[in-house]
Amino acid sequence: MSQGSPGDWAPIDPTPGSPAPPNPFVHELHLSRLQRVKFCLLGALLAPIRVLLAFIVLFLLWPFAWLQVAGLTEEQLQEPITGWRKTVCHNGVLGLSRLLFFLLGFLRIRVRGQRASRLQAPVLVAAPHSTFFDPIVLLPCDLPKVVSRAENLSVPVIGALLRFNQAILVSRHDPASRRRVVEEVRRRATSGGKWPQVLFFPEGTCSNKKALLKFKPGAFIAGVPVQPVLIQYPNSLDTTSWAWRGPGVLKVLWLTASQPCSIVDVEFLPVYHPSLEESRNPTLYANNVQRVMAQALGIPATECEFVGSLPVIMVGRLKVALEPRLWELGKVLRKAGLSPGCVDTGAEPGRSRMISQEEFARQLQLSDPQTVAGAFSYFQQDAQGLVDFRDVALALAALDGGRSLDELTRLAFELFAEEQVEGPGRLLYRDGFSTILHLLLGSPRPAAATLHAELCQAGPHQGLSLCQFQDFSLHDPLHGKLFSTYLRPSPKAQASAPGGRMALANGTVPVPKQKGD
Repeated sequence: MSQGSPGDWAPIDPTPGSPAPPNPFVHELHLSRLQRVKFCLLGALLAPIRVLLAFIVLFLLWPFAWLQVAGLTEEQLQEPITGWRKTVCHNGVLGLSRLLFFLLGFLRIRVRGQRASRLQAPVLVAAPHSTFFDPIVLLPCDLPKVVSRAENLSVPVIGALLRFNQAILVSRHDPASRRRVVEEVRRRATSGGKWPQVLFFPEGTCSNKKALLKFKPGAFIAGVPVQPVLIQYPNSLDTTSWAWRGPGVLKVLWLTASQPCSIVDVEFLPVYHPSLEESRNPTLYANNVQRVMAQALGIPATECEFVGSLPVIMVGRLKVALEPRLWELGKVLRKAGLSPGCVDTGAEPGRSRMISQEEFARQLQLSDPQTVAGAFSYFQQDAQGLVDFRDVALALAALDGGRSLDELTRLAFELFAEEQVEGPGRLLYRDGFSTILHLLLGSPRPAAATLHAELCQAGPHQGLSLCQFQDFSLHDPLHGKLFSTYLRPSPKAQASAPGGRMALANGTVPVPKQKGD
């Protein structure tokens, strides 16, 4: 694993001895001096005109989108729109959409393969999802229905287009919304060709096209045949990728609009018919389709995915943050000139002590409100906005380069282990185990809880002893490597002066000099 900045970090390889898969969440665009000059000249000439004309066309789409649903009730919108509304508005939106992408520089859409009918494949799955330009795949697919966030309804023009599309809307803040979406997808997919096809981007977020992210099961829940659709941008310079870490929206838009010509390849693969087992198991179905598409693309199929706003990867039976979340806290504290080893946390082992943001600032001797808010937000808050000070103590200990991995895991156990109701000793139960893995490895709590239950199956208790916890975190063939890679300070950090550099996860980061140095 590389030492250095978070952006240089590569995913841990679950198979020891084989090369690590490419990091699909990072996109670095390196331009030569000649390319910079070219983009400056073309950007000054092409980009402003293209973007302006594209926005004009985007707003021209609104009347067609509005006309199709104008005067229709919610009950009427539960059925496919037919008649003149379908003919006039559908063709108008299709033509203007092609013009919009043409103006942005996508002069050619090359199509290979044959799109299946709605009876042959009610669901289309498109990958890799690498950019906000990917809706261009809607054009050769004849504007299928899509799944989108409900919050997008409030976006000007985009909201009108979603209503026109009769999109299936999901709210990330409403758990019941996901169940309704599943029911609606199943209803449309099993309508016998009554509804147009539904298009999914099963990765759920954008990557850099170097590997396929784990497919979410939503497109496969209905158990009906799906047709995989490949999207590729075979241009000499990749200006379209919009990954988690890389160029932002405006830069991607400006660079792509500055290209004289951008090409898109859309390939329809043969329809995938699920087996009886796959139709009953959406996750298995999704994984198998992912492998088929990855093989056709010539790239790896990975277990990488987004959980909330954090990219994670499967390591053994555990989901782990692609980058240690401690970096986020370390950056904030480093900016404030705070050395974690100098903080006397005084957390009481085995007992929670909830503190407010004000007490947190006093304990860490932080005065800048923005720094306090940034550091405090790293920790999970309860309904009253308080955090457990044991979380703070463990995070600061992990950022301090003075402790060995044995000492750090022992401290973690002492902080979160609980006395047994009957019997001697203390045990680490599910909540404490999940908190430790969430703080140190960025593991989602449900994944950590599942692993805890598996580890406890071998013993008579529902908790782990210190010996069992350290066997897992230090000596387990796979997870021990994970802990040591994330948390063991590098030799450079251990050799540094205590006040000079702060050890941070798998690298070292210099503490900013004080003013006047």
